[in-house]
Amino acid sequence: MSGKQTRLAPVVIGLLLGMFIAALDNTIVSTAMGSIVGDLGGLDKFVWVTSAYLVAEMAGMPIFGKLSDMYGRKRFFVLGIGLFLLGSILCGTAQNIVQLSIYRAIQGIGGSALMPIAFTIVWDVFPPSLRAKMSGIFGAVFGLSSIFGPLLGAYITDYINWRWVFYINVPLGLVALGLITVFYRESLQHSAQKIDWWGASTLVSSVVSLMFALELGGNKYAWDSPQILSLFAAFGLLFVGFLYAETKAEDPIIPFQMFKRRLFAATNLVGLFYGATFLVSTVYIPIYIQGVMGGTATNSGLLLLPMMVGTTIAAPLGAQFSSKFSYRNIMILSTAILVTGICLLGTLTTETSRTLVTVYMVIIGLGTGASFSVLSMAAIHNIDARQRGTASSTNSFLRSFGMTLGITIFGVIQRNLFTDKMTASLGAAQFGGADASSDPRGLLSPVARALIPAPVLEKITEALSASIATTFLWTLVPALIAFGFVLMMGKEKMVPEAVQQMPPAKSVEA
Repeated sequence: MSGKQTRLAPVVIGLLLGMFIAALDNTIVSTAMGSIVGDLGGLDKFVWVTSAYLVAEMAGMPIFGKLSDMYGRKRFFVLGIGLFLLGSILCGTAQNIVQLSIYRAIQGIGGSALMPIAFTIVWDVFPPSLRAKMSGIFGAVFGLSSIFGPLLGAYITDYINWRWVFYINVPLGLVALGLITVFYRESLQHSAQKIDWWGASTLVSSVVSLMFALELGGNKYAWDSPQILSLFAAFGLLFVGFLYAETKAEDPIIPFQMFKRRLFAATNLVGLFYGATFLVSTVYIPIYIQGVMGGTATNSGLLLLPMMVGTTIAAPLGAQFSSKFSYRNIMILSTAILVTGICLLGTLTTETSRTLVTVYMVIIGLGTGASFSVLSMAAIHNIDARQRGTASSTNSFLRSFGMTLGITIFGVIQRNLFTDKMTASLGAAQFGGADASSDPRGLLSPVARALIPAPVLEKITEALSASIATTFLWTLVPALIAFGFVLMMGKEKMVPEAVQQMPPAKSVEA
């Protein structure tokens, strides 16, 4: 390793750790929610624990991306780590579900600065010849942490205590904070710009309104209730206000002229629909294993390991191939593999062997891995250094937005399918209005399964298996839409001469 690379090593480790803990907290809480609700209560409010983090994270991404372009990356990356650690410590001390939701929002604000800025710093400090390699590593870590979250959350909950789901961030975050503070030195000159407060406020408000409508609709309130209709109306009005504000702002938080670039526009739309597809597998495969096959939370999470293997292989390969093949051609292959995996998951039944499920998960991992690196690279391809933060954060925002929309929409689909199949199988009277909206893992825990008569248990597992398989087939819709936008990405690839190079080694001092 050369001297330049050696000086960059502490910065890379710090960035990777920061991105890891932020992406991890997108999913790590999901498998711990049963224990959290059992300890703190508030079953009617548990949805806020997840949505508070996601809403705060998504809303903050474009804001921090813009601020990093205006005032520098380091200060906002450090601020993000600080807020994230503060939120993590507070989450571990929460005494009720409302406190936990508020503290998760603080975590989300911190996390919104970490992922997009980390990718941007890579392009600031590395020469074009190394950007593909580093983007592949960062993409793999992002993908792995998103998949690894449910497994780690299950293990910590089963063998330690759910509060350590949050405390585990503290030592990792402190190491990242120390490395970035000591070793990262920015040499870029940043010009003063006006902050687009109207754009920021309308964007945040519209996202909050939409996410609350999706989280509460069909759950706490009926879809046609005044509360949900009002939230959707607020989203529509605020989003229109955001679009108008961006056309009038001198320095908009999301410059629309970026979307005039064919590659940028297509890449971000691919990320939106890819995100809507990807997270469904990481959520419903553990539910399938635990609910249909009767495994524990930890055992169900372990089945995500094959998906991590596929992601680990595909993410760096996709980045490396980007200098030889166009981003579009790499994503065509990636999407084709993903669609194949989804079709296979759509064949799941109560008789499917664990070996086959493992093979299917490897295929899904191979189909999603390249997107984490390739789409992040394509989003900031040929973008001026002073707009990279905005470009990267826009890509991260839309991908996270797609993930949240996907898991919410497909959660409604799976829940309704399960309810319908249970009613048809057992009859409305016998089903008795059981809370089918609850997590099937709680309904079919090992203790609960032992109390269910065998004929009834068979019908429940058949209904659950069929509802999950059909839900997977529904995810073909966003996957195929993503494929359509992949075809529009153009022929650009990672060519050093096509990228505006910034001085790599001078931006970091050992």
